[in-house]
Amino acid sequence: QVHFAESGGGLVQAGGSLSLSCTISGSGFGINSMGWYRQAPGKQREMVAVVGNPGSTIYADFVKDRFTISVDDAWRTVYLQMNSLSPDDTAVYYCYAALRLALGVRDTWGQGTQVTVSS
Repeated sequence: QVHFAESGGGLVQAGGSLSLSCTISGSGFGINSMGWYRQAPGKQREMVAVVGNPGSTIYADFVKDRFTISVDDAWRTVYLQMNSLSPDDTAVYYCYAALRLALGVRDTWGQGTQVTVSS
């Protein structure tokens, strides 16, 4: 059983910053990669940033050097520092992990945290 504990969403004005964190707990799995996806109203879920184990990082083009993803040494907590936020960044942000299980790899998402950027 895997459990996601996400935090850090909220309301911020355009140009402001927010920091998200997500801790994954449980047993019986390893983690191949961790990251963040987001889904805005009426849109499909899209990748924001993902970091692979070991340390390759991918950012979506729309991040444009505004966001920074990091993980802790235990590979159980992933962070997303978001700067220069705009109303276009308003979405539910989902923690993501590619779990390494006995039968293969499974993509898994947390329950999401709302980020709202006001103009």
